[in-house]
Amino acid sequence: MSVLTAAAPFVVNRVLPRFDQRIEESAKPFDRPGLLRPHPDSRTWAWTHYGIFVPELPRPHRYLNTMTLIGSTGAVCFDNDYLATSDARRTTTVLSSTAASGHHHYQAYDSHTECRFAEDGSRLEWDSDLAIEAAHPSYQVHARYDGFSADLAITATPQVSWFVRNPAYDHLSLLATFTGMITDDTGETEIGGLCTVEYARSVSPQALRRTPLPPRFKLPIDFFTYQIINLDDRTQLLLTDVRAAGATACRLAYVRTLDGDAAVFREVQFEVDYRGEPEVDPRGREMRVPERFRWTVRDGAEEVVVVEAVVDSPLRYGHGRGYVGAYTYSGAFRERAVSGSGYFEWVDCEVSRAGR
Repeated sequence: MSVLTAAAPFVVNRVLPRFDQRIEESAKPFDRPGLLRPHPDSRTWAWTHYGIFVPELPRPHRYLNTMTLIGSTGAVCFDNDYLATSDARRTTTVLSSTAASGHHHYQAYDSHTECRFAEDGSRLEWDSDLAIEAAHPSYQVHARYDGFSADLAITATPQVSWFVRNPAYDHLSLLATFTGMITDDTGETEIGGLCTVEYARSVSPQALRRTPLPPRFKLPIDFFTYQIINLDDRTQLLLTDVRAAGATACRLAYVRTLDGDAAVFREVQFEVDYRGEPEVDPRGREMRVPERFRWTVRDGAEEVVVVEAVVDSPLRYGHGRGYVGAYTYSGAFRERAVSGSGYFEWVDCEVSRAGR
């Protein structure tokens, strides 16, 4: 066991809560668009993340994700060291997919030679594959991949959910609306509704070296799931469970609406039934993956949300070492029946770390 792994429960349970302001900041309108910068050559911010996530689309698409990492995280869950460029700190990846056949793009790029990132984050380009334009609160996404393309026009709201807000790590999600188009060899599909605009930046020991951190020195974040459900055309639910060496770093539920309401709930229970067979990635690594979930969110005596979900889409590799996909859910929100399709991200390295 490394020193980082041994120290993780103490740091997660005792140290970080003294500095983190995610609950307080999630109750305030977002007013810091200047924060959303790429930092590709920073030795303070080892990595940044931009994401656009559309959780519910008609079949066969089900969802559309645009997940990017600029830099290497130095974390167990998210580093695919085999993709590292000559300087791991210049590695940047794009994962974009839907549930439709052939809709899966996962590729690494060199931030110096294959990308163009405006210092203020106003335009971000990954070769000719992906461009994100930002003039907050307006965003544009233009993607051209083998197999499909997508164009989105997005308007972010002030409703922000902070997953982490401390001096070493910022991670946020903005409720947003969008219109757009997905194009493939079957034609054009017009889409629209609620989505998210997301950003993160973090320090990491990876910023200190050109080569990938050895496994024993990586940050022991070894389980991650993040899920998005549009409960109706004005209400969005975010669910997250993140662990480091057995300690829960973040298990929270966020509800936000176009009407301006935003709430964070800490009383969250997450239960998983695993698929009988593991998923196997292109490197031959196995990962246990879910067949069903159950989320229960309470606020004291009130049962706010109950969600039963069945995973029923292909799993797309490339969320770090893990996957993204869709599920069909049913349940209740404040005693009102809800059902539909949700989006989820899944990285489970706990078993491989434990050697079981």
